[in-house]
Amino acid sequence: MSLTTESAVGPDELAVLKLLALEGGLEGDLKISCSRLADRLDASNQTASRRLQRLESAGLLERDTVNDGQWVAVTEAGERALHGEYEDYRRIFETDAEVALEGTVTSGMGEGRHYISLSGYQRQFEDRLGYEPFPGTLNVDLREDSVRRRSAVSSLEPVAIDGWEDDDRTYGPAVCYPATIETSDGDTYEGAHTVAPERTHHDEDQLEVIAPDKLRDKLALEDDDYVTVSVGDRQ
Repeated sequence: MSLTTESAVGPDELAVLKLLALEGGLEGDLKISCSRLADRLDASNQTASRRLQRLESAGLLERDTVNDGQWVAVTEAGERALHGEYEDYRRIFETDAEVALEGTVTSGMGEGRHYISLSGYQRQFEDRLGYEPFPGTLNVDLREDSVRRRSAVSSLEPVAIDGWEDDDRTYGPAVCYPATIETSDGDTYEGAHTVAPERTHHDEDQLEVIAPDKLRDKLALEDDDYVTVSVGDRQ
């Protein structure tokens, strides 16, 4: 999604998205006319049509125009945007807001071990997280509903890890969020952090977690074991 497209979607468009979701747009195609939508928004037909176009251009809405109106459906990206709004309101009205992400343990490709062991990141982890991470990450394949819910993490306050460079290349910034892992047996581990590149829309179904200890050993985890990772605000 480009910056231009993202910037075209503001509070007015999100209000339209919420209205469509409330009327059933999350469950499938919803038929609506611009005049009816305009009445609900107390706006002109042109304004209603423009907001729908912006949502469609941003990939948050699918539309199919017919003679007597249009069929619309909120996309997965649109649902994630609404989840983000929901989490913002949770932070306003609730304390200790956190996002629970569920999935299964999987073996990684070893890239996490390499990157978190680099000196430029390692120094920042020790300074900003308060520990030297075990050289490796716990990799979690998120369930479909947790992939959608993951966008809500952006409403939390992260621990920022700065980008840096050495003689060979430049390394990008990352963000960490405090995390607690709970197994299906009820065992928990506090004091971990999720870690991810600062700006990425790739591999949203993959979650990487770091900690001072080897989490697989501490929690007796194997591939395909079910876990819940509760992500919270920066401490």
